[in-house]
Amino acid sequence: MESVLSATMIAIGIILGLTFLGLSIGLGVLGGKIAESIGRNPETKNDVIHSIMTILVVLAIFLIFLFSFIYILLYLNPFAS
Repeated sequence: MESVLSATMIAIGIILGLTFLGLSIGLGVLGGKIAESIGRNPETKNDVIHSIMTILVVLAIFLIFLFSFIYILLYLNPFAS
């Protein structure tokens, strides 16, 4: 029982760490590309911002799914019982 819970905690830590590492790297690259595209063509700033906001909303939805999955692993763990 305790080994399953400790393995679950380790897995959750790895999941969260890799998720936020990938998210921060991806958002950094995305921000650089946004600055580059607006710098080349400033007239399309509104179109670029609307597209990026759509991408950020999708990322937020995926993060909500991730946290709901982690909640299930923590409190409704099928392997712990």
